[in-house]
Amino acid sequence: MIKDKIKGLVGTYKFEIKDVKGKVRDTFEVKNLVTTVGFAQIALLAGSAGAVPFTYIAVGTSSTAVNISDTALTAETTTNGLERASGTVSRVDGTGTNDTYQITHTWTASGAVSVEEVGVFNAGSGGTMLSHALTGTKAVTAGETLTGTYQLEVA
Repeated sequence: MIKDKIKGLVGTYKFEIKDVKGKVRDTFEVKNLVTTVGFAQIALLAGSAGAVPFTYIAVGTSSTAVNISDTALTAETTTNGLERASGTVSRVDGTGTNDTYQITHTWTASGAVSVEEVGVFNAGSGGTMLSHALTGTKAVTAGETLTGTYQLEVA
């Protein structure tokens, strides 16, 4: 099985919420669940020039438990400025040089949203979900920003 061959994948979501004046009012971090289809896509990325990389990040409003067989967020946010977005992708140093994939995006809320879940995808809609995590209830109101950073270290 693919996930048995890839040992040491450590994924973490880090978030920061700033109020309308730009003051940080909350930071939090959650571990992720790499999905079965995510593992399969990682294997494809290693061997296929036509593979589609993970460049999108999305948040949702459901607190339903995550499962390794998930292929989508349970209730992805599609309004209020917190829609799925193309993030800034890079490699950063984890325990080694350039051994960690990172995607970051900052949303500006145009209305109130209660963020409960997060995921990383390889398409602007649909696509393959790499990872899924619950954030706990995090209220974001109009004018506030939510910065999400996902890191996946390949050890």
